Amino acid sequence: MNWRPILIAVLALGAFLSGWALWSQRDRDKDNRTAPKRPDYVLHDFRLVVLNDEGRKAFTVSAPRLNRDPDTETIDIVTPLFEIPPKAGSKATPWEVRSRTGWIDAKGEELRLRGDVHADSTNASGKPIRIATEQLNVFPDTKRATSATQVTVTHPGLILNGRGLEADLNAQRVTLQNDVKARYERTAP
Repeated sequence: MNWRPILIAVLALGAFLSGWALWSQRDRDKDNRTAPKRPDYVLHDFRLVVLNDEGRKAFTVSAPRLNRDPDTETIDIVTPLFEIPPKAGSKATPWEVRSRTGWIDAKGEELRLRGDVHADSTNASGKPIRIATEQLNVFPDTKRATSATQVTVTHPGLILNGRGLEADLNAQRVTLQNDVKARYERTAP
């Protein structure tokens, strides 16, 4: 008996089935791939003033690039500078908050700043205050800021280090939650 024709038929059937399986998988892979999500708008080198519900300035942001996600209506920002004004009638300067990245929720009620975050202001008596951390969440309507990471607060004559922060930006009152260390430094009169 000659096995050659049977072997050729089995090999041809195997090749046909392999080709058909690959061809049908190609169509499934194409269906499973989603197009990369694109922002509905992009701003370059911009300055944006955001108003609260009463029509007062909640904050100002400027940056080289902003992307808005059309599904969640959130905003991603590259190297932002946020200016958060003090309460009306205060002699304090606006808080200037810088970071590597920024995120704003859909309603503009929360700012999430990540990477090399620095928040600077001057109180009513003219003394500067600086908050430095890797993560800072700012709530402009209530003028609050929080962080769960390591934080350094610098004020003339005092450097505070700790983990976790609760800050009242209007009153310029900062509370560190854990592992707090203070260092007093002599300042020039």
